[in-house]
Amino acid sequence: MSEDAPGSGWFAGLDRDETDAAADAIRSGAAAAPADWPAQAVESGFAADEDDYYAALHEATVTATRAAATERERAGDQQLVHAVRAMDDCLRTANELAERTSEWANALFDDDRAGIQYARDLAGRNPAGPDETQVVSLAERVVALANEADDLESYVETRAPEVAPNLAALAGPVLAARLISLAGGLESLAKKPSGTVQVLGAEDALFAHLRGHASSPKHGVIFTHEYVRGTRPEDRGSAARALAGKLSIAARVDHYSGERKPELDAELDERIATIQARAEDGAAGADGGDGE
Repeated sequence: MSEDAPGSGWFAGLDRDETDAAADAIRSGAAAAPADWPAQAVESGFAADEDDYYAALHEATVTATRAAATERERAGDQQLVHAVRAMDDCLRTANELAERTSEWANALFDDDRAGIQYARDLAGRNPAGPDETQVVSLAERVVALANEADDLESYVETRAPEVAPNLAALAGPVLAARLISLAGGLESLAKKPSGTVQVLGAEDALFAHLRGHASSPKHGVIFTHEYVRGTRPEDRGSAARALAGKLSIAARVDHYSGERKPELDAELDERIATIQARAEDGAAGADGGDGE
């Protein structure tokens, strides 16, 4: 219901068969206070009786929900989720199939090689006989999957900065897409505290820790970021916290405003430089101690 027409009911001005318009009213309407909507609908001639009103309400709410779900699934962040998951599926399947292809091919060609590059080489061979023909065909499937993974990665690298410019700048497009995927969407990621962002992707280790079977994980998928991976083990926890903190802020900015904020990059660079300088100072102190 629109507040511009108080007392007129949710479906004021609509005909009974205008389901799409009724759904729009459900999605965008608001009321300052509750009212006897069924009675108003009957009085205005929209519905024949209360049962007819609720039937119309059911149709409108189902249509509105379907439209909202479709809109959500077609949003840019969900396209990234599908793309990065498909990329990982293609690459995982390509590697598994490459292993099978290598075992077969090594027996036929007296080779001792493996991997996707070997499959690429096999795909370019001229087979002799049905056995080699089948192996080459299998290698071609591996190459096709690997190429599809590369294409999907290129798509993610282009799309992520459009969907989440700050997150993509800080994390890199692929890691940004992985974080969005693990969280279930950009909005969900934006609502998570930095401590949760820090361990996304390390759920198994976290649950093992909660059961008392392992130490608390310092990082999840953000370990692939150069600022975490490139920091000495003793300081990776600090680097992971610093990175996760800025990624959380970046996700919120991207979701709620979409405005690019380069100062986040500079602040992260400065914080990581401080953490890594700590290691250099410690090494210098150790060298001095040895010399005395």
